[in-house]
Amino acid sequence: MQNILFIVNAPPYGSELSLSAMRLALALAGKEENKPQITVFLMSDATVMALPNQQHASGNTMQEMIETLVELGGVVKLCRTCVQSRGLLDLPLIEGCSVGNLGELADYTLAADKVLTF
Repeated sequence: MQNILFIVNAPPYGSELSLSAMRLALALAGKEENKPQITVFLMSDATVMALPNQQHASGNTMQEMIETLVELGGVVKLCRTCVQSRGLLDLPLIEGCSVGNLGELADYTLAADKVLTF
């Protein structure tokens, strides 16, 4: 099984980078054949994606995408330093998301067959 790591830095709003990252992660996680292990590591302003109950003008929500990815076996981690610096550490996260650290990101990177950054 391939391990694919997504490192997402872009904010969920104002750019389509985070949306593109999640769309590709979901497309890969939904593969029936040769299904890879997907890990999404949210850094910088992308950490805001893991806060529940946000509504995008299009009607789609990052929460739905993240929940689907988790249901498909994906892992979603947030950078602890990034979360702390944005005052998000004590806020509830979307179910299935958890706070990680740079050491974990280093481990995910070494274990990955592919690393994609957005």
